[in-house]
Amino acid sequence: MIKILIAEDNAVNRELLCELLKLRGYTVSEACDGEEALRMVEQSQPDILLLDIGMPLLDGFAVVRQIRENPRWASLPVVAVTAYAMQGDRERILDSKFDGYLSKPVNARALAEELERLLGKREDRCVPPNQPHEGQTSGKTQAAGNGK
Repeated sequence: MIKILIAEDNAVNRELLCELLKLRGYTVSEACDGEEALRMVEQSQPDILLLDIGMPLLDGFAVVRQIRENPRWASLPVVAVTAYAMQGDRERILDSKFDGYLSKPVNARALAEELERLLGKREDRCVPPNQPHEGQTSGKTQAAGNGK
């Protein structure tokens, strides 16, 4: 089962994310600030972290920086979930080593697409280089099946 950690200081936002994720069958843990988020990453070993930028104690930038500096967690997919939605914010956030970006209020479809994109990348890393991913066929078979 896929485990997702939500790090969000606003209880209403945390509850909304939690409900959206549980409806999709994910196991969810919650943290209320940046320091708790780092402890929870260590304790719960999530498959993905949804991280608010503006949190007390440690903001999202500080949290992602510490995660990327720790070899054990450096490859953990981290998605910024933020109200920072001005021009340039998305690029600045992604340049700060976040793997994804969702603006608040969170759109359920955008959340699902971002999780599928990041979890799919993670699964692809686990497949041996010369073997097709589950549900895929070799390039020759795909080309033949597509009439190419």
